[in-house]
Amino acid sequence: MLRYRDCRQEIDALLCRFKPLRPIQVALGERIPGSFWGAPEAGLIGSAIYLRDDTPVHSALHEAGHFVCMDAARRAVLHTDAGGDDAEEDAVCYLQVLMAEQLSVVGMRRLFADMDAWGYSFRLGSTAAWFEQDADEAREWLLRHQLIDAEGCPTWRLRC
Repeated sequence: MLRYRDCRQEIDALLCRFKPLRPIQVALGERIPGSFWGAPEAGLIGSAIYLRDDTPVHSALHEAGHFVCMDAARRAVLHTDAGGDDAEEDAVCYLQVLMAEQLSVVGMRRLFADMDAWGYSFRLGSTAAWFEQDADEAREWLLRHQLIDAEGCPTWRLRC
């Protein structure tokens, strides 16, 4: 499983494109503030995403996806639990795949494998099958909120 330490600079640069999101590195062995699942998973508090060298890349991208996809009112009081409904959760998963494609060390195929290994569950049995055959509603959600463009690329905007 790819970890934050494997592509720290690339992840930080990508996450900073979603202003005002800012990555904060946590020392190994320290508790990760705002982590919903607990260490080593990424944490969210306000506009800070907390990452340790052992944080899985998929977790960093997933939590960043929550920050991008939640509305401004939830973002204003964000602490640990991103909340949201099933449609938003699917959009977060779809967006994290698109973000992985922006990272030279990751890419969607590697992310699919890591998501499956972590235990993401989709009704078609794998992340790849979901993304390729069952994610039309997630894509439409992201388009409707102008978080991706017609070609499926992130717009680097936050949901209003």
